[in-house]
Amino acid sequence: MQLSFNEMNFDQAPMLVIWEATQACDLACVHCRASAQSERSPNELTTEQGYRLLDEIRSFGEPLMVFTGGDPLKRPDLYDLIRYAVKIGLRTNVTPSATPLLTAEAIDQCKAAGITRMAISLDGHDAASHDDFRGVPGTFDLTLRAMRWAQEIGMPLQVNTLACEETAADAPGIFELLKPLGVARWSLFFLISVGRGKVLQPLSPEAGERLMNWVYDITPTAPFIVATTEAPSYRRVALQRMREEGLHGDDIKRSGVYRGFGIRDGHGIVFVSHTGDICPAGFLPLTAGNVRTDRLADVYRSATLFRALHDPAQLEGRCGECEYHALCGGSRARAYGASGNPLAEDPLCVYQPRSAVAIGAPSGR
Repeated sequence: MQLSFNEMNFDQAPMLVIWEATQACDLACVHCRASAQSERSPNELTTEQGYRLLDEIRSFGEPLMVFTGGDPLKRPDLYDLIRYAVKIGLRTNVTPSATPLLTAEAIDQCKAAGITRMAISLDGHDAASHDDFRGVPGTFDLTLRAMRWAQEIGMPLQVNTLACEETAADAPGIFELLKPLGVARWSLFFLISVGRGKVLQPLSPEAGERLMNWVYDITPTAPFIVATTEAPSYRRVALQRMREEGLHGDDIKRSGVYRGFGIRDGHGIVFVSHTGDICPAGFLPLTAGNVRTDRLADVYRSATLFRALHDPAQLEGRCGECEYHALCGGSRARAYGASGNPLAEDPLCVYQPRSAVAIGAPSGR
């Protein structure tokens, strides 16, 4: 049976827009993509420029809008920006850092402003492991307090965990810790070696494959959604496992992983930096324009970089040969980090493509 996957036209509009509202943050995380500093940059987008950016995001339709950083709580206009985003009809999330700024009152204000989900990071099952990554003692306890505050007011919560050589063995411990905490979603971010993250060791392809299979194994009984970020080959792993279990067609379409088919850095995702640079993703720091001078929609739809990322036929190496290249496409950020070429093969993936074999996976757009 041919498996077709129903997607938005990601050539024209993303599903997810991420705005790095500031790079300022009071933590010193060893894996920080942004290499965040304690003070805000004078070159950040202004409040008025932020409003214009939100209008442009709304012109795509109804993508998910995420305020991230650094720590977005370092912007005194954050709640005004959130209220405006919600007012114009954007589904709006925020990813604050676990610092003394993340008080119960701050979480209350986020909910009152209309935030639909808050995301917070947890990289260890105890204070010793988590605080070592965050660079500030007490962060683990503050993170758990913030999670409980969010739960008390009914704020849906996503927890993000870095997946790398230093943390992978602790994934089961973090999973057990999260089970009773009422989170809505747990996402494992597979390390991309950018920013401070260059000091950490990425998972080997074999270890990555084992972790993805473990994610698939725990998903049926997990009390929350379990997802991966910068690991699009999980879609291939899940599809292979589902087929081994005898699932096809409509059964696969009802799975959570199906909703991610076709999405990759720059195709379904776009990132705007604190200074307005337009990039395919936060972990893929190639600039295709700037919102101060360019329309976001024009860059996303027409810039040479984005047009290449929209087209799976332009992928190279094993990703270009792979029968899963349209539903997966590999991590474009990891390909760029490893080779300097955003269209190269994803070095995390162990799969060896079967050429010219019809297995029911999409072969193109």
